[in-house]
Amino acid sequence: MVHQESDMKMKILLAAKKLFAQHGYDATSVRQICEEAGANVALVSYYFGGKESVFHEIFKQFFPAIKLTEFYEVEDPLAGIQQVIREVVKIRNEDPQLISLIQMEIITITPRVDKMRELVFPLWKKVRDLLDKGRKEGLYEFEGLDSTLMFVLGAMFFYKQREFFEPMFTEERPDMDTLIGQTTAFIMRALGYHK
Repeated sequence: MVHQESDMKMKILLAAKKLFAQHGYDATSVRQICEEAGANVALVSYYFGGKESVFHEIFKQFFPAIKLTEFYEVEDPLAGIQQVIREVVKIRNEDPQLISLIQMEIITITPRVDKMRELVFPLWKKVRDLLDKGRKEGLYEFEGLDSTLMFVLGAMFFYKQREFFEPMFTEERPDMDTLIGQTTAFIMRALGYHK
């Protein structure tokens, strides 16, 4: 019984993540989530207490906080920035629905954005600290720290709309390792890093 309950909870979360990523939180109903999950509508209230709690549970279950834990220990500005680029590109490729959901919430500044900040700000603050430390150590050359942080986050985190531009592209879609290498090279050049 416990296994079936756990399976159904996960089906609801996966369905909600998919639908929220496609249509947004506000445009997705509990009924739609349950239809997608093959679940009774009452189970959302029973398991989670409502749609907003489902939303928050998605991040508890799928945001890779454990993968990022070791990143917070990194003090080397070069190794740290390279590591966060690698991990964010991997996350982006492994769970595009979660990334779409985060992006949608950030872009529209929803009432749920404060909960999102709790998750992502520690990571982004660490990136900011590494950029600042790298500039002070002479590894990086850039002007405004805040603007640079936004450019770096944009390059690694908001690379999602490839499908929109696909008709214009002439090269094959890069595999994950190539994309990590290209993103890293682009950001390092933008930071004024010279080997």
